[in-house]
Amino acid sequence: MTPPATALPVEAPQAFLGVARSLTDKLWRDRLDGRGAAKALAIVQRHQLPELLARVLAGRGIDIDAVPDFLDPTIRKLLPDPFTVTEMEAASKRIADAAVTGEQVAIFGDYDVDGATSAALLAWHLRHCGLDPLIHIPDRIFEGYGPNTEAVRALAAKGATLLVTVDCGTTSIEPLAEAKRLGMSVVVIDHHQAGEVLPEVDALVNPNRLDDLSGLGHLAAVGLVLVTLVAVNRELRQRGFWTNEMPEPDLLGMLHHVALGTVADVAPLIGLNRAFVAKGLIAMRRRDHVGHTALMDVARLNGPPEAWHLGFMLGPRVNAGGRIGRADLGVRLLLEGDSVEAARIAAELDRLNSERRVIEQAAEAQAEAEALASIGLEDKLGVIVTASEGWHPGVVGLVASRLKEKFSRPAFAIALEPGGIGTGSGRSIAGVDLGKAVRQAVTDGILLKGGGHAMAAGVTLRKEKLAEFRAYLENALARDVAEARHVNELYIDGAVSARAVTPELATTLNRAGPFGSGNPEAVLALPAHQLIFADEVGQAHLRLRFKSGDGAIVNAIAFRSVGQKLGNVLVANRGQQLHVAGSLSVDRYQGAERVQFRVIDVALPDQGPSVIR
Repeated sequence: MTPPATALPVEAPQAFLGVARSLTDKLWRDRLDGRGAAKALAIVQRHQLPELLARVLAGRGIDIDAVPDFLDPTIRKLLPDPFTVTEMEAASKRIADAAVTGEQVAIFGDYDVDGATSAALLAWHLRHCGLDPLIHIPDRIFEGYGPNTEAVRALAAKGATLLVTVDCGTTSIEPLAEAKRLGMSVVVIDHHQAGEVLPEVDALVNPNRLDDLSGLGHLAAVGLVLVTLVAVNRELRQRGFWTNEMPEPDLLGMLHHVALGTVADVAPLIGLNRAFVAKGLIAMRRRDHVGHTALMDVARLNGPPEAWHLGFMLGPRVNAGGRIGRADLGVRLLLEGDSVEAARIAAELDRLNSERRVIEQAAEAQAEAEALASIGLEDKLGVIVTASEGWHPGVVGLVASRLKEKFSRPAFAIALEPGGIGTGSGRSIAGVDLGKAVRQAVTDGILLKGGGHAMAAGVTLRKEKLAEFRAYLENALARDVAEARHVNELYIDGAVSARAVTPELATTLNRAGPFGSGNPEAVLALPAHQLIFADEVGQAHLRLRFKSGDGAIVNAIAFRSVGQKLGNVLVANRGQQLHVAGSLSVDRYQGAERVQFRVIDVALPDQGPSVIR
């Protein structure tokens, strides 16, 4: 997390509350330097906003004039002409041709949440146009990521004349060449990083291709599908396709899908993405979509959904089908119109998610032990690469994510199959481009396949290349990792006392949301509060209570902290006064609202000199 850049050099902010080193070895920084504080004051004066909200806005680089639009992001203002995306015009016309002539369309999606929501959104639109599209979501274990020749042939045999790939296809040179040989038209709608060589298709819509200047590279695939369908709707409108009997579909009515896929894919919540998620959350709160409502019910989601619910409660359940069950379950749920059947599918996804959690925990423990052995006491390793036979390929991405969080460096987890082939996933830290390194490893012949984003990547390699891959990553990324980890800083937006921690304060700060990647939630500090209660609850969480000097008490929780550094220092400091850093959330139980402080870090207050001279 870095403070916003300024045009002129400014003095670095001092340590917040004097915390140069917290109990988890972080340096606390005020997110606002002098110039940022001045901007926050100007926002208060111009827009009559509470000071703490103004500090949050200033800390995220929001210009004074842009505050009203930031607080109410609208798709209408932020959506550019779709044709600014390279080959969008050709893609929209080809899809419109299929609608007009009643072609058999095949949709090929990825097996994750972004792929499922993308496929569901496109299928919903084509069904509205009177078509009955084929949908293929590949099996993660037997087919792997992206189009494969066998699946392409099967879709052609079923009569498909147009193949549309969503959230995949940019690197699928040979499978898409086979589609063309079989007489199919091909449209690719994807957002993954692209190299210089692209498949020969009718249209490849990808704002991350090298010749695209649209500035929409931050969109998740489902957001890009929506932009594509805006262009398709316009094209069909110009052709007179829409009538009273065939009305133009309301794309904004499907923002549930876009919000879920965007948050689950950890796309940055900036610009158009933020508007998609903000409006999509409003749509989900209406509970008017059968599939999403069933998903919220099975996740036992009380109260209106927030962005973090999508990432931590709903997304994992949709993902569970693609990880360890039937890959198409997520799409089926999102397209289901019958509430009873939707409840059945959601229950199956919930069961699979519980099963996935058990499998993941076993692999995580093994991977963590391997990582600790590799890092050693000197803590010199730049990138963690763990691998094992017996790991389920569907959980390696989750294991890599846990390793990245625990060891604060890029991490890979690779499942080795009996035939000597390993498939795995990597997760990175800010400032280290994992996708670029993986693509180069493919070019250099170290990997059989690989690709992804700066923050996440997938790989396929031969077991005997594992040591070479480790060495390559260490050589390619060690310097970037060292720079990214040089100072472990926590940026804080402001300080409050326990008495000020109310549902009203949480509501005020949430006006700067939705929060997530690219728009971090406000981090607040409770100065010198006594830890009066700490007890383990749930799956390795700590339930806490802190008391301020005036006797006010705030309830708190430290997620997944038991056995970790944060949990250990909290337990060791029961009864002590601590500076506490964290974020606010509102719990809703039996109709009552209760604010909760989610603890990120703690520090010992400066006791001052022992002798006053």
